[in-house]
Amino acid sequence: MKIRKKSILALPQADSFKNIIADTLKMAQVNGATQAEAGLSVSQGLSVATRMGSVETIEHQQDNGLGISVYIGQHKGSASTSNLDAAAIRKTVEAACNIARYTSEDPCTGLADVELMASEFHALDLYHPWDLEPQSVIDLALECENSALEYDPRIVNSEGASVDLSAGLSVYGNSHGFLQAEHKTRHSISCSVVAESNGNMQRDYWYDISRHPDRLASARSVGEKAAERTVRRLDASKLKTRQAPVLFVPELARSIISSFTSAIGGSAQYRKASFLLDQLGQRVFPEFLQLHEDPFIPQALGSANFDAEAVATSATRLVSNGVIQSYLLDSYSARKLGLTSTGHASGVHNLTLDSTGKTFEQCLAAMHRGFLVTELMGHGVNTVTGDYSRGAAGFWVDNGKLDHAVEEVTIASNLRDMFQGIIEIGNDVDLRGSIRCGSMLIENMTIAGTD
Repeated sequence: MKIRKKSILALPQADSFKNIIADTLKMAQVNGATQAEAGLSVSQGLSVATRMGSVETIEHQQDNGLGISVYIGQHKGSASTSNLDAAAIRKTVEAACNIARYTSEDPCTGLADVELMASEFHALDLYHPWDLEPQSVIDLALECENSALEYDPRIVNSEGASVDLSAGLSVYGNSHGFLQAEHKTRHSISCSVVAESNGNMQRDYWYDISRHPDRLASARSVGEKAAERTVRRLDASKLKTRQAPVLFVPELARSIISSFTSAIGGSAQYRKASFLLDQLGQRVFPEFLQLHEDPFIPQALGSANFDAEAVATSATRLVSNGVIQSYLLDSYSARKLGLTSTGHASGVHNLTLDSTGKTFEQCLAAMHRGFLVTELMGHGVNTVTGDYSRGAAGFWVDNGKLDHAVEEVTIASNLRDMFQGIIEIGNDVDLRGSIRCGSMLIENMTIAGTD
């Protein structure tokens, strides 16, 4: 998809916004703040949604906002505004300082340590505006949906297709002298349709997302993929309750890793609300498993030179040979634990689970007989106890091949057992997020269906 490019946000604006942040920090100091930090964001975008060949919505978005946190000793106050004129910002700063004077003292509050501030900045190539007229965006959404509706006569309805273009500028500064601006773009195409056979109806979807429009899948291929996924779910049936291997497709395997990152997050650790409490240096995965982070991948969705507190990010090995190497800490949780921030105040940055080398088809063959999960429902994951129970749909696999579609079952286990039970990680890596991994085969789970 070759698209000519034109800036949505004019790059020179960064300097004027940096001046706003610098002035805001000076106001905070004048009002008695001993430390302060401020962030300003401006975003513009266009979203189009179609359904059954008609345009449902066209939305132009233009948002801006400024937030400031001040520290008077070890008392914190925060305030925000969407009005960027000097008078409004002055009132916002005064409000934050007034709040700080009434909050309780907290010895762990304050800016991240000055020696942790980012000082080297990689060229991450995150800004690629998609220069399209609204009619062209409408045409793409219609093409996406039409390709799904025309894919198979059993596709009888649509929940719609959408195309979203966005570009943004963010500026962060603090009283340590840090002041940096970042331009980013994020574009997506998605489609969801409904199929019917023998009175049975199923829905499914597909999407793609990228910082660069040239790297998006075509609108037609997204629609066709959504239709293909929907049709193959027809004539689904339940399973009898059993124990069996379970293979998660990449976009769902990501959620298993997300449960792990939640459990080793600083907040969960200092609150003692994690099933992986005090497990640093302990083996919780099989010995082959490697989980590492690279914040500097050009154009990746999770790339960043610094976190939300301006702490420098770094290439990090989170799990080595199945052993936890680090918690995920911001400055507050680090102080609570007597540790140092790991640069994760804004989450993980391109966290990658290494493959065991098998393709998706080889993972199916390795499972031989079991349950392929393609959709999860509900929120039955307890990171305090590790208990895991979620509604699921997908396919029963026999002899390494898809046998029939499955619906209305529940998969259950404990996350500790699931982590230890990982036997394969596919090389079909999903890059559409900050966690990057392939299909995940778990040796055994309970599949609750009919008795």
